[in-house]
Amino acid sequence: MKILLLSQWYHPEPVARPHLLAEALAERGHQVTVVTAFPNYPHGRTYPGYRQRLWDVEHASGARVIRLPSYPDHSRSRVRRTLNYASFAASTALLGAALSGPADVAWVHNPPPSHAIAASWLAALRRIPWVYEVQDLWPETAAASGMLDNRLVFAGIDRVNRALYRRAAAITVISPGLERELSRRGVSTDKVHLIPNWADDRIYRPVEPDPQLAAEHGLSGRFVVLFAGNMGPAQALSSVLDAADRLRDLTDVRFVMVGDGNDAPRLRREAAARALSNVVFIGQQPHERMPHFFALADVVLSHLRRDPRFEITIPSKIPAYMAAARPVLVAAGGDPADLVRSSGAGLACEPENPAALADAVRRLHGMTPEARRAMGEAGRLYFLRWFTREPLVRRYEEIFARAAR
Repeated sequence: MKILLLSQWYHPEPVARPHLLAEALAERGHQVTVVTAFPNYPHGRTYPGYRQRLWDVEHASGARVIRLPSYPDHSRSRVRRTLNYASFAASTALLGAALSGPADVAWVHNPPPSHAIAASWLAALRRIPWVYEVQDLWPETAAASGMLDNRLVFAGIDRVNRALYRRAAAITVISPGLERELSRRGVSTDKVHLIPNWADDRIYRPVEPDPQLAAEHGLSGRFVVLFAGNMGPAQALSSVLDAADRLRDLTDVRFVMVGDGNDAPRLRREAAARALSNVVFIGQQPHERMPHFFALADVVLSHLRRDPRFEITIPSKIPAYMAAARPVLVAAGGDPADLVRSSGAGLACEPENPAALADAVRRLHGMTPEARRAMGEAGRLYFLRWFTREPLVRRYEEIFARAAR
C-alpha cells in the first residue's frame, strides 16, 4: 500500500510513535510518505541543522519525509501555541496534497483537531480514506492542561471534533477509557480500534547499571526514583517536589528528573529555592540512552495532573518503563493505575497528593531488592505480551487495508 502519515511531531523530536510506525510499515514493504513540521518540540526552537523554509524532503528509515513550515513554539502562551498548531495545519492543507503524491490511505496523529481538519481536507483532495489516531480527547485535554477556558470555544471545538469522528474511515485509540468515551459520544464501536502505545523493544530493554553514569550524576549508592519525559502542566510535577520535601529523612533517596518542557525551568528554580538536595535534574536525552538511566533507577515514576481526562490515557513512558523491567510508580487514577496494578509492574497512588506519593516511595524503599525486581520482571513480561511493535503494526496494516478497500 501507499500510506500517508501526518504528524506535526516526528524524529528527531521525542515523539516516537509516528516515526516507529513509518519505519515498521516501510520494513513491511509499504510505500510510506510522512508529512511533518521542521522539528522544534519540546523547546519551541527549530533544531540545529534545520531551518524553516517552504518545504524540504528527506529520506529516513525507508520513508519519504516532507517537512513543512510552522510557527515554532511550545510555550504556555495560548496565542502562540494556537499559532503553532494552526500554522502546521495550514501548511498541510495548502502544500501537503501537492507534495505528498498518490496514496491509498492517510493516517493523522492527534492531539489538536486542526491536524485532523487538514487531514480530512487533504484526503478529500486525494480522494482517499483517512484514519484518525486519538491520543487525547479534545477539547477536554486542552482545558485540563490550562490552555482553554472559554466555554464558547470549547463547544465549537467539540462540535468540530465530533464531525471529524464521523468523517474518519476508522479511529485508533490508545486506551480502554478513550474507547469507552468515544462510544459514549455515539461513535460506532466497529469504527474504533484499540492500539496502545508501545515502546521500541530494540531500544527499551533491561541493561546493566553503568557505575560511571551513576557517579557522573551523584547517584552511586542512592535509592533512585526516576521521572522521564515532558515536564509540563499535565505532569503537575510540583507535587513531586513536595513529596521530595517530605522524604528528606530518607537521606539515600534521590528524585531524578530526566527530560525537559515548559515547567522545567520553574521546577529547577523551585527545587533550588527550597534547597531540595534530593532532587536531581538531567536534561533531555536521546531515546537510545534512556535504558541506561532507567537501569540506575530503583523506581520509575509517572505523574499526571488530577483530572478525569488523564484517567483515560496511558502515557507512552509507562510501556517504556515496563520494557526496561523497572518497578513502576504511577501517580494517576483510571487506566494508568489499572495497567500498573493488573500487570503487577508496581504501585499506584493518588495524583497531586504529595503525602500519598511520599508514602508510596517509602513503601518501595522498604521492600527487598528481590520484591522490587519481581515487579520489574512482571512488567517486562506484560510488555512482551501486549506492547511490542510488530503485532501492533500488523493491526494498523489491517485497519489501513480495510479502510482502503
